[in-house]
Order: sequence, then C-alpha cells, then structure tokens
Amino acid sequence: MPRPARRRVAVVGTGAIVSGSHLSALRAHAERTELVAAVDVDQGRLDAFRELAGAEVAGYTSMGAMLDAVRPDLVLIGTPPSLHREQTVAALKSGAWVLCEKPLTLSLAEYDEIAAAEEASGAYASVVFQHRYGSGAVHARELIRSGELGAPRVAHCQTTWHRDAAYYAVPWRGTWASEGGGPTMGHGIHQYDLLLHLLGPWTEIRAMAARLVHDTESEDVSTALVRFENGALATVVNSVLSPDEVSRIRIDCADATVELSHLYGHRNEDWTYTPAPHVAADRADAWRTPAANVPSSHTAQLATLLDAYDNGVRPPGSGADARATLEFAAALYKSAFTGRPVHAGEIAPGDPFYSAMHGDHPHWAPKERA
Repeated sequence: MPRPARRRVAVVGTGAIVSGSHLSALRAHAERTELVAAVDVDQGRLDAFRELAGAEVAGYTSMGAMLDAVRPDLVLIGTPPSLHREQTVAALKSGAWVLCEKPLTLSLAEYDEIAAAEEASGAYASVVFQHRYGSGAVHARELIRSGELGAPRVAHCQTTWHRDAAYYAVPWRGTWASEGGGPTMGHGIHQYDLLLHLLGPWTEIRAMAARLVHDTESEDVSTALVRFENGALATVVNSVLSPDEVSRIRIDCADATVELSHLYGHRNEDWTYTPAPHVAADRADAWRTPAANVPSSHTAQLATLLDAYDNGVRPPGSGADARATLEFAAALYKSAFTGRPVHAGEIAPGDPFYSAMHGDHPHWAPKERA
C-alpha cells in the first residue's frame, strides 16, 4: 500500500508551546508532515520562529492571508484561548484539519459552532489533550475498560500547581473573556480529561470554587465530587496555589489500585499498580508491562491525528469526545457558582452556563470597568 503524502502543516501562534512542543512533534513526524507556514501578529516573534524552524517556512501576520495563499492540510493552533474558536472555524472552512491547544473554546456554545463548521467542511478539529496518548495511559484505559482490574469504585484527580502574580501579569490571563476560566479551564483540564478518558461518562457533579490569592476574575482553586455512570465516585482538585506541585490520578478498582503521579507529562514508570490481596502475582505482573514506553506528548497525539487523517476518519480528542471534557468544566462551574448539583446533559442552549463558564453569576461574572 503506498505511503500517504506528507501533510502540509501551518502553525498559528509561534510562542513557547508551538516553538517547543508542536515544532518538536512535527520534527518527530518529518516523514509524514511538512511545515510550510507560520502565523503570528508579532513580526519579531514570527521572525525568531522562522529562524528556528527553517527559512523555507513562509511567514504571515494574518491567518486569513495564510489560508488563502497556502491552503494547508493541517493547522496547529497555539494562540491565547479567546482566539481559538474564530481561528479553528476559519481553518475548517478552508478545508484544513485542526489541532488546537486547550481549551478549544471558551464555552459549549462556541464548541457547537466548531461542530457546525466541521459538518459543513468535512474537516475535523481536535484539542490537545496529550496525556491520553502516552503508553501508560493507553495501557491503563485498556485494563480499566476491559474489566481486568475489576469494577472502578473510588477515584482522585489532583492538579495542585503553583502560579505567582507575575504569571497573571500577562494581559490575557485571569479573565473570563481571554481564558474562559481559572485552573479549572487552563490547568486541571488535562488531568480530569484523562480521568474521564479512563473512567467514561460522568452523571453528577457537586463543586466549590474560590478566589483565595490572585486578583483575577476567575477562580484560583476549585474542588468537585463526581459520580460516574459506572457507579464510581471521585474527587477532583484544581489549584494554582500549591507550593508542592504534582499532577495525580488514583483509581481504586475491585482488584487493584492504579496510580499516576507526575507533573507535566508521564512515562510508564510514573504508573503503579497495587493488586488487592486476593489477586494472584502472575496476573498482577501482566498489568505492569505495556508493550512500549511512549511518553505523553504532542508527538504522541500528533501520531494518532495523522493516522486518522490517512484513514479519513474522525480523530480522537474531537467531536463529542472532546465536548464531554468541556461540558465537565461548565458543569463544575455551574455547580460551584449556584451551590447545587449538576447532571450530565443539563447545560443546553438557553442555560447561562452554555454561553459562558461564569454563567453571568453576579459574584463571578466580569464587572464593568470604569
């Protein structure tokens, strides 16, 4: 079978996440991709990126001009979150597939605009949730979903990071209009996306949020209790107030506890399996041996997207799959701000939390500026 053609790729935004993670992913898949264009409104930053990426990469300060001139197959978006919807829709309308940094949109309403653009264009938009694609996560999901570890019962999902005032001095951070939320949207979303990926659909969430340290519109910590469709109960913590930084997931099943502890990325050795007393040693040994050791990374996720492109099928991390993670964020905010439980599927058009994560709540919505 002939090898598919190299996909012509453009990047939009040339900051640290693109010049670091996306560029290295493209280089790792150089036999399958060709970086042909870069877009940035900052000419100096664009020039620096082109020097890093190669002079053959065309530079543009307008995404529209780039799409008209280049017509790429795939667009990688690494701009501030408030730009994601508009840029993703523009790329889809041009016929390009998209891989966009999280959060893909600032609301469920915006996400559904992207779904409509996908339907009209036949192209697909995926969101960067790279922790799903490390071999340790793939292996854990297979064990949990197959029932090999027994029924899931209790889970903990922890993103306890630390961000100082200088971090929030960046103009687009800390506001609903630019980021869509605090650590619930911008930090912890990676871990609870992985939790949902491992455990499946949730049914109910009860949450709290607070603004304890930082002078931001959105929260700087949130917590949640979650009930899953399979009966498991979980806690979720999202914080940027924690000096001892860690990202952690623990799932207690009937036959084993599986734990992941890392910070910004995981390998096989970051996963541990503790068998229940009744489990035979040879059975437990098989849990600990994934076939490969693939770190969670943009490189790993890009491989799955390129495979989907080659086969003409929807890529993982898109469509209803990715929407479920954004719905979880909206439900967490709604529960935290209203003080009542929220059930899966209840946030629909007409609900204030469908249009904005703050839900126009009087204590949390953006204030009029003098």
